[in-house]
Amino acid sequence: QGQLVESGGGLVQPGGSLRLSCVASGLTFSFYDMKWYRQAPGKERELVAAITTVGRRTNYADSVKGRFTISRDDAKNAVYLQMTSLKPEDTAVYACNAVFTQGSLNYWGQGTQVTVSS
Repeated sequence: QGQLVESGGGLVQPGGSLRLSCVASGLTFSFYDMKWYRQAPGKERELVAAITTVGRRTNYADSVKGRFTISRDDAKNAVYLQMTSLKPEDTAVYACNAVFTQGSLNYWGQGTQVTVSS
């Protein structure tokens, strides 16, 4: 059974940076596309960034383009989200998601809180 564990969240001032990590276990990481989602209180879950396993293609929500960078290290079974120039509206619980490229398996982490406030 696959498991995803996020870390790196916390409280940061506007304009600051954070790096989120998500480490996978119990799955063949290289067969999964990886995504970061976020959900703020009272709002719908939003896809923030995604990276494919083949070709390492990335895409981002318009709200984070130019500020966030997603990357992956298959040797470490890890995906990262580097967040810079953070804004109060980036405050949310961030969760990683693994999507199996050869079937319907789908795993979620428990999420990590990011709070941007002065």
